[in-house]
Amino acid sequence: MFQVPNKANRKPWLLIGIATVALLGGGMTLARMHSDAPTAEKRAPKTDPLLARPPLEVVENLPQLKERLDHLAETGQFTGEVLVARGNQVLFRQTYGMANYEERRPFALDTRFRLASVSKQFTGAAILKLQDEGKLSVNDPVCQWIQPCPERWADIRIHHLISHTSGIPDLMAQSHWGMVRVTPHTPEQLLINATQYGLQFPAGTKVRYNNVGFNTAAYIVARASGMSFEDYLQKSFFDPLGMTNTGSDTHANTPGLAMGYGLFPGGLTPQPLANVSVVHGAGALYSTADDLLAWNLALHNGHVLSPDSYADMIRDHSPADTPKERGRPHRAYGYGIFMNTLGERVSPSFSEPQIYHTGSWSGFRNLVTYEPTNKITVVVLSNNYHLRDQVLLISQQGMAEALGKPFPTALAR
Repeated sequence: MFQVPNKANRKPWLLIGIATVALLGGGMTLARMHSDAPTAEKRAPKTDPLLARPPLEVVENLPQLKERLDHLAETGQFTGEVLVARGNQVLFRQTYGMANYEERRPFALDTRFRLASVSKQFTGAAILKLQDEGKLSVNDPVCQWIQPCPERWADIRIHHLISHTSGIPDLMAQSHWGMVRVTPHTPEQLLINATQYGLQFPAGTKVRYNNVGFNTAAYIVARASGMSFEDYLQKSFFDPLGMTNTGSDTHANTPGLAMGYGLFPGGLTPQPLANVSVVHGAGALYSTADDLLAWNLALHNGHVLSPDSYADMIRDHSPADTPKERGRPHRAYGYGIFMNTLGERVSPSFSEPQIYHTGSWSGFRNLVTYEPTNKITVVVLSNNYHLRDQVLLISQQGMAEALGKPFPTALAR
């Protein structure tokens, strides 16, 4: 029987998982996750009431962050929304710039942004939720859920799809990507496209960021749940958590979305052709800063998944020989989410581990991160694709000030 690799002793930040599981599961450790037979109690998330949603209003109680963002807005260096919260207490919430410059439409506090790859954690959570419901297992062969299935996929498990270790070529590595990028696709068409190619490496032997894995996982969610992937997310997550401004734009019919932009030599240029149908399980969701706060608090505090499944979601599933990233320890690859000490990428640095994901697609650049010891959420959503470094620095400035750390002034190179 295939076993998800247990490497909890390899990464110091995976103590997050141990501490969280102890909190949620009455002292259960990661070493026991696969040794005990699952029980109804271990399969169930918390049923106590969710934390109250904070009022939707401007809050600027982080003075260093406010000064920095005011300067960036005045000089045209940031457009979007920033939210920082400790638990459900908002410390900072403000918008900057325009949701749509052509229409002269400013941001509201509940403007909807395209999440891009921040969406992946919802796909990972959907697979684990179905596992909690007894409808599938991350250990299932992918070919159990896909027929016809290529023989070369025989060793791929669902686990590999949502940990970037499947070996299936990503969208950008497929021929005719330029045409695929702008052409609406159904999940079935995307799956057929993916099955035409050989593997880049045997499943589980390497980690390589992969959108196709999450599209395929979303297809399996639909098969296992008996409803569309989008309907399963709505029923299982968005409705119960009151995330009324969150959903999928696969059919390109969502009202009220911010326009995405790119910063090109000719100036800020709108990017209206999103076509997120080609990343329906990997990057098609939209949301707001406050809905993402509600999601972070529910996911990381036991209201979405069982303790076993949550521990599986946030621990490192990359192979033992995964190389460092730019001389630093590689990020831990969970199921649709990363773990790393992001604060070590800014100066002055700080070392608190964070659970996070970035997102970039069609004019948007986002980062949503969570520091579990103090329950700090930072959401940075920008409708300017070319603000990668700015978004990272802003997120860590908000995190540092919320933690009482020295305020970072630059990225650490």
